[in-house]
Amino acid sequence: MGSIARVGFKDFSRSAKILIFTNVIYAFVLPVIDIFVASYIMRNSHDPAKVMFYQLAIYTGIPITFFINGYLLNKINIKRLFSLGMLLSGVSMVFMMSLKEINYYGLVLAGLIMGMSFGLYWANRDYLVLATTKDKTRNFYYGLETFFYTIISSIVPVMIGWYLMKGHGDTNEGINSSYRVVTGIVFLVTILASVVFHFGKYDKPKSEKFLYFKFHKLWNKMLQLALLKGLAQGFIVTAPAMLMMKFFESEGALGTAQSIGALIAAFVMLVLGKISKPKHRIILFSVGLIFFFVASFINGLLFNKTGVILFMFLLLIARPMLDIAYFPIQLKVIDVLSKIENRNEFSYILNHEFGLFVGRFIGAGTFLGLAFYINADIALRYALLIIGVLQLLSILIAKQLLSKQKTLENETK
Repeated sequence: MGSIARVGFKDFSRSAKILIFTNVIYAFVLPVIDIFVASYIMRNSHDPAKVMFYQLAIYTGIPITFFINGYLLNKINIKRLFSLGMLLSGVSMVFMMSLKEINYYGLVLAGLIMGMSFGLYWANRDYLVLATTKDKTRNFYYGLETFFYTIISSIVPVMIGWYLMKGHGDTNEGINSSYRVVTGIVFLVTILASVVFHFGKYDKPKSEKFLYFKFHKLWNKMLQLALLKGLAQGFIVTAPAMLMMKFFESEGALGTAQSIGALIAAFVMLVLGKISKPKHRIILFSVGLIFFFVASFINGLLFNKTGVILFMFLLLIARPMLDIAYFPIQLKVIDVLSKIENRNEFSYILNHEFGLFVGRFIGAGTFLGLAFYINADIALRYALLIIGVLQLLSILIAKQLLSKQKTLENETK
């Protein structure tokens, strides 16, 4: 118990603490991006395929921006790139709300801008976490960050959901006007997060080669995990909004369901992040994947209001549980291999993103294929189940990865 007690907020450097504060502020933006942009598209187009095209545009923009970011890091301060990533999310929403018609061209451009935002944000965030934390504190880092995120995610959706429904009456134009107000607030929050972040001090990554095509065989296992993770990311962000708008047709109900589940998940994640150790990651990872499978199975079996509520509740616990385990596993592998192969850490972060992209493309393609060649309801009902089953393979791959990583560490000592 003594070793558990020693891991706490005091163990983080000042820069790591500021990074946490920055991400907490930006967490007020993420539920809007994750939930209500998709609901806005659904409300104004009534077409799940358009939501998926928007999501696919985002996922196309992310790896491209990761790659460009590698070159920009040699010329531009990482603070500016990270801040620009946050600000661009507001720019994308402003552009989306300015569209007179939800057409594919506008969706692709808005999605690419949001993809650039995520690319700059996540590429630099991953490096900043890697640079400012140690392996023993990363479970707690992600547990603490996830706790704040889920608490915020339990407040923001219900507030925004009911504001959208009650703020300007029940007309579609009135609700769209409320969406524009929310977008303005989002933009201001991204500015605040950028200002706070600049109080930290972060070392510039080394100006080294970062593009490689051949890696250690251990990294190939990590890429297999990334591909499977990407399968779910292909449309898991927008699936709750599409399901809720289909069965409830109300942003208020969507926000309430998201908030209740997130509040419960927040405390579960804080406890898990505090008490878990590196050896527990495979357990957390496995439980998260099983929760995801059960959630997708219930949605496919019932495909009604009850099924959607149960799906969202289980998903809200599964996603942060997977993140608490997955990200520390990824960063630990980078720690080990960057020393063995003598490579820039960003080279692994970039390559990992392309692994995610392949998975996301397959996941989104599965949904779009079912939607176009059969119908959207079949896609919403069974694409999740297909991916939920495939995701279970991650448990076996993660065990092999951790076993080989431990052997490699022992050999290099």
